[in-house]
Amino acid sequence: MYGHRRVPGLRRGEVAMLAGMSVEYYTRLERGDLSGVSDSVLDGLAQALRLDDIERDHLYALARAASATPARVRRRPKKATVRPSMLRLIEGLHDQPAYVRNNRMDILAANPLARALLGEVFEQEPANTCRFVFLDPRATRLYPDWERVARDGVGVLRVEIAKHPYDRELSNLIGELSTRSDAFRTLWGAHDVHVFTEGTKRFHHPAVGGMELVHESLDLSGDQGLSITVYSADPGTPAADALKLLASWAATQDEAAAQAHTEG
Repeated sequence: MYGHRRVPGLRRGEVAMLAGMSVEYYTRLERGDLSGVSDSVLDGLAQALRLDDIERDHLYALARAASATPARVRRRPKKATVRPSMLRLIEGLHDQPAYVRNNRMDILAANPLARALLGEVFEQEPANTCRFVFLDPRATRLYPDWERVARDGVGVLRVEIAKHPYDRELSNLIGELSTRSDAFRTLWGAHDVHVFTEGTKRFHHPAVGGMELVHESLDLSGDQGLSITVYSADPGTPAADALKLLASWAATQDEAAAQAHTEG
């Protein structure tokens, strides 16, 4: 329920004692019955299990979902759209791949460099990074650290389903991946949670080769479930040179496509 625990070897009774509750009550929580649980109980449990901030937020999300009223849970989530101002922002990042995604990992908008970097992802509709990672054999080439990328993607989906347990499209995606991918099914069973913020990611693009890019991901204020991801490279590094080569390659591809369209 809580991902990997950081208190190895503790028995159920010891966790209950550290959390300040009876063994019977902790057993109920461990089985997933979080309805009506108070914040003080959740705080005690998070402290006993030494959950980090992401895991703590996940625990609270599970409790909120368990305590939601029928009217609330049946309400369909509003379909997210990308604001024109955000479209202008990512289009203005000429030398940095940038895109906006929803909580199902669908890419809703991307600038030309992001489309060039993730061209194989965009061959599907909608472009979905998790579906590509688990269902397209080319993913292991694009992502040299495929195992880490796969684990992080599953962790994000687990966070989102705890926040939105009645999101039908999100549930359908998880069901599809569980049915079609043994790797996804195994990772989903690990119950890890994860939130993208910042870090590095390695790519191996079929046209320009390898590059290691820094990524930043931020939730968009006022746009429920949407976030923006931007990749960059330090000036003068091989990754920066690779991004320039990628931009040049993409421009050549666009020119060739436009010429073919004109001739056609």
